[in-house]
Amino acid sequence: MALLKAAKRARWLIISILLLSNGLQLSAQTSISPEYQVKAVFLFNFAQFVDWPAKAFPEPQAPMIIGVLGNDPFGAYLDETVRGEKVNDRPLLVQRYRRVGEIKNCHVLFISQSETDRLEQILASVKGRNILTVGDMDDFTAHGGMIRLFNEKNKIRMSINLEAVRAANLTISAKLLRVAELKP
Repeated sequence: MALLKAAKRARWLIISILLLSNGLQLSAQTSISPEYQVKAVFLFNFAQFVDWPAKAFPEPQAPMIIGVLGNDPFGAYLDETVRGEKVNDRPLLVQRYRRVGEIKNCHVLFISQSETDRLEQILASVKGRNILTVGDMDDFTAHGGMIRLFNEKNKIRMSINLEAVRAANLTISAKLLRVAELKP
């Protein structure tokens, strides 16, 4: 069973690396942009390559929740990406939030660009919680966000704010750190 989990994690890591190295070569079969299709896969991968403390889950079999705060750029594509998948025997669940106050239990939180004006307030509200914050706004990590996804030469890259990750008591796999730009 552990070997099967490792193989599954390796498969998704390889897909992510291929997406990083080959750029946005996806066909646009849906109304979701290819850029956000790639970013949806990244969110799924983050769930696999980040470790949360046990207290981040209300019960042993609680689902891992990927949340989207603000306008949802993923549509149903994010739901399709995680449908039927599990991380550490936990099913994945996508939830959408209009306001930060709605977030009760979340593990990976994508903060949409629609929330740019409230970014500092949002990050202050989730500070100290075991929530991996992800966004694609300029200076996201400089404001205290953990992972910024950005487009560089038609490729999705990421920068990681290690200080913010540590403050949330999260651990990011070295495999993920190797393909990221690291901030102190």
